[in-house]
Amino acid sequence: MVVIDYKDTRPIYEQVVERFKTLILKGGLLPDEQMPSVRNLAMELSINPNTIQKAYAELERQGFIYTIKGRGNFVAGTEKLLSEKKKSCMEKILELVGEAMEYGITREEIIFSLQQMEG
Repeated sequence: MVVIDYKDTRPIYEQVVERFKTLILKGGLLPDEQMPSVRNLAMELSINPNTIQKAYAELERQGFIYTIKGRGNFVAGTEKLLSEKKKSCMEKILELVGEAMEYGITREEIIFSLQQMEG
């Protein structure tokens, strides 16, 4: 589920946060599904439980999970988060398309390239 890349320069908790965000947004973890316990995930990844706790706190701050006292952490509803991620992606695409057109890439070339990805 979560893999730590020790060659990655980012802190371990950031890697955990990014991996869970990806799993949640892509539907690998469903809304209201219980997250692994801090202790179990820390043992599974052979890292300090405080690192997992920090990652979970960040995920909760960003709205990806919620906590129920005494029961654990659960995946939050992702519709709003996914909508925001799609909007962000579209903004990046439009920025990149604008840059491509500045360098002489035509609309038709862009469309053709996109159609090649589909097929």
